[in-house]
Amino acid sequence: MARFEGKVAVITGAGSGMGAATARRFSRDGYAVVLAGRTKEKVDRVAQDLPSERTLALSVDVSEEAQCIFLVNQTLEAFGRLDVLVNNAGTVVTGPLAEAKTAEWRAVMGTDLDGVFFLTRAAIPQLVATGGCVVNVSSVSGLGGDWDMSIYNAAKGAVTNFTRALALELGRHGVRVNAVCPSLTATDMTKDMLGDQKLMAKFAERIPLGRAAEPEEVAGVIAFLAGPDARFVNGVNLPVDGGLSASNGQPPQA
Repeated sequence: MARFEGKVAVITGAGSGMGAATARRFSRDGYAVVLAGRTKEKVDRVAQDLPSERTLALSVDVSEEAQCIFLVNQTLEAFGRLDVLVNNAGTVVTGPLAEAKTAEWRAVMGTDLDGVFFLTRAAIPQLVATGGCVVNVSSVSGLGGDWDMSIYNAAKGAVTNFTRALALELGRHGVRVNAVCPSLTATDMTKDMLGDQKLMAKFAERIPLGRAAEPEEVAGVIAFLAGPDARFVNGVNLPVDGGLSASNGQPPQA
């Protein structure tokens, strides 16, 4: 814990899934953590198990610019600095594009992309001051296309390349920017998929490790990218996919 004592991390989408697991991991490592989520009850529930003196839970909608600025200001008021920003908040819609509603497009882009833009921009001065870093949560869906997920693919593809571009721009100021790109992960967002045995058999066939990721496994990679062991890692979109991206796409032969 002493290794990260005095460091401050902001995690969005921290009320469940990968965000909650990341908040717990960072807190366990000694960071002061700011948990941001749209639903206050969810972030409060995660926060109640963390040390109160270095935990702050806030209700924030990252698709709103003013609320992202509020989040940074509240972090500084509570802890005086910002070292790590984890842009994890996300949402998804599925289905053919011809049937998609404009409101669905805007909702996904607002949370998955605008939120990364608004919050990162607001945090840059503080991250430059501390020599901090950004870890974005993209997806394997930001590295390649999925069936009937074009809106989500567009948002995560933008996050992937935004990560690369910001790594170039901010690296010269001592701020690293990386992303994790998980495949199917056991979260509230995917619980319906996880309950579909036929679908999960297909995933097991394609993922060499044969299962979905656990949120804690993704959180561990986020913690690595945020920490000093990754101090020369910049501009990387790191698959956390059980070997899925190792395949050339052809099915198993036996």
